[in-house]
Amino acid sequence: MSRESQTALPGTPDRPELPGKLPDHLRAELIAFRRDLHMHPELGHQEFRTTAAIKARLEKAGLRPRVLKSGTGLICDVGTWDGGRPMLALRADIDGLPIPDTKTHVAYRSTFPDRAHACGHDVHTAVVLGAGLVLADLDRQGLLPRPVRLLFQPAEEVLPGGATDAIEAGVLDGVGRIIAVHCDPRVDAGKIGLRTGPITSACDRLEITLAGPGGHTARPHLTTDLVTAAARVAVDLPAVLSRRMDARSGMSITWGRIEAGHACNVIPMHAELSGTLRCLDINAWHEAPDQIHAAIDEIASMHRAKSEITHVRGVPPVVNDPVVTELLRESMAARLGNESIEDTEQSLGGEDFSWYLEHVPGAMARLGVHTPGVSAKRDLHRGDFDVDESAIGVGVEFFTAAALLDGRRSRAIG
Repeated sequence: MSRESQTALPGTPDRPELPGKLPDHLRAELIAFRRDLHMHPELGHQEFRTTAAIKARLEKAGLRPRVLKSGTGLICDVGTWDGGRPMLALRADIDGLPIPDTKTHVAYRSTFPDRAHACGHDVHTAVVLGAGLVLADLDRQGLLPRPVRLLFQPAEEVLPGGATDAIEAGVLDGVGRIIAVHCDPRVDAGKIGLRTGPITSACDRLEITLAGPGGHTARPHLTTDLVTAAARVAVDLPAVLSRRMDARSGMSITWGRIEAGHACNVIPMHAELSGTLRCLDINAWHEAPDQIHAAIDEIASMHRAKSEITHVRGVPPVVNDPVVTELLRESMAARLGNESIEDTEQSLGGEDFSWYLEHVPGAMARLGVHTPGVSAKRDLHRGDFDVDESAIGVGVEFFTAAALLDGRRSRAIG
């Protein structure tokens, strides 16, 4: 769904107008680029077509992108870094999700039955690409005060996230600050949500296997009733943890899969549960594995079941740096005024952008993608997810403003 873009407010004495406006022809191109990605989503570590499309467009603009050693994802510096004050990085994630696209009213729905851009990564990619093209034009005019790195990261949806591989590949070399946006269907297009401090939660994956002698449902006392044991783990584990962990930690365990048995009159020998652990507090996240494993073992033993636990550590919370968050606030105010900025709450969603913040300060903003005045809101990770495409232009000008303001500050300091 698309509507006309909101344009930046004219400059005023207290808010000087910045260069870096998105021209209409590029706005249309970015929407088309996003739709092409939407039609051809690729899963984590498989984003070869997506990587090639980004690379080709950057090279067409005279830039020199470098594909990561994994073969997917890339970085591209706009301007030449002289080894002095570190650069600002603009990060986008490029992978899709393994779910069907259920939209029927748009021509750009996914062409693959089991894949969709249902989290807005196609929008994030278009925003960073567009910002890079605008900044490259400013650089040619001598108006870019400091080089900027574009980072197109693969496999955000694959725990513990493609960010860890990207960092190992050296994407942060020469980077001093990093920023990103994430689509938010609760926020109207033309606005962003900001928060200082934690803005997402930690997220892990839990895989639990229960085992024991099965048997006839007529004689459950001679068996380990694994269906009941699995049900008790599913219900009791969150309840037990709520009394063993500080309630202020915001810990949540939610199950996505429970599987046991094949016949109505046979007690199975195996049962499996899969789910996620989410936690708002990083200290509680570090404490969680020991508490979870002990509780599962206790619950399973009550039913004479043996438990095997695979706890895949995912990502810590994204904790926005106050200085970088203020840069984002000033950047959006310079483009669309203070009324375009909302305070946002901490989400229970996980984001591997957090790994970058273990190395350099940064911040993530929530990019509004909801069409104002429309009551329906299509949530993330649903097959019918879609965006108001005017958000792409807003994101581009937001990022270009951040690059310009950050560069001017760096030049004034250094």
